[in-house]
Amino acid sequence: MTGFTDILYEASGGVARITINRPDKYNAFRGQTCEELITAFNRAGWDKSVGVIVLTGAGDKAFCTGGDQSAHDGGYDGRGLVGLPVEDLQTVIRDMPKPVIARVNGYAIGGGNVLVTCCDLAIASETAQFGQVGPRVGSVDPGFGTALLARTVGEKKAREIWYLCRRYKAQEALEMGLVNRVVPAAELDAEVARWCDEILALSPTAIAIAKRSFNADSESIRGISALGMQTLALFYETAESKEGVNAFMEKRKPRFRDTGE
Repeated sequence: MTGFTDILYEASGGVARITINRPDKYNAFRGQTCEELITAFNRAGWDKSVGVIVLTGAGDKAFCTGGDQSAHDGGYDGRGLVGLPVEDLQTVIRDMPKPVIARVNGYAIGGGNVLVTCCDLAIASETAQFGQVGPRVGSVDPGFGTALLARTVGEKKAREIWYLCRRYKAQEALEMGLVNRVVPAAELDAEVARWCDEILALSPTAIAIAKRSFNADSESIRGISALGMQTLALFYETAESKEGVNAFMEKRKPRFRDTGE
């Protein structure tokens, strides 16, 4: 499929594979990346020949490391409240009537961790690492990244993940319920293919109904996200948030409490 610069898209044998193709940035996304992902998910989600969608990152180092900080200066480089249409991206993953599997091949950090949370299923390499980084750089995902994460791993664990910004190995992610399966890196593609084959053998309508039923239970989080993103847009204009971005770009520890805010 042509026309993409930041992602790769292919569909065959009932499986659509969407790959964030920015390995030099550890597959961090900018505004353009999000727009292309939204387009690709819509394309796959309503293609009757596709029964399951796989989301992954190019290379073997990163699945996705969230927003590209080099494109962030009081707001990212795209549309939306914060310059990244992340609300639309998270929504399209949930609204697709087909299962979305996160193929986690490396770092799933920040917004990448949120993408794993939003996907229906997740299969990880033993080399994968998970975690949030927002409070380190003056940011947060105040919607699915917090509330849905709490439903997924439990509220105490979700608070730990956000308040401490630690890294978690794949096995730890499995134990907390963030991923469904962990395999050696060399077996990742074969394991994902097995899960896809099992899904493709089942009733697509039954699965679509099940997915919408699961989503209905947590749909209120969409409203939380809208409110949170409105607040986040204001936060990005503060000296405290900008200090986080500047410290990241300058490779130093942030001095949040020296900003006077």
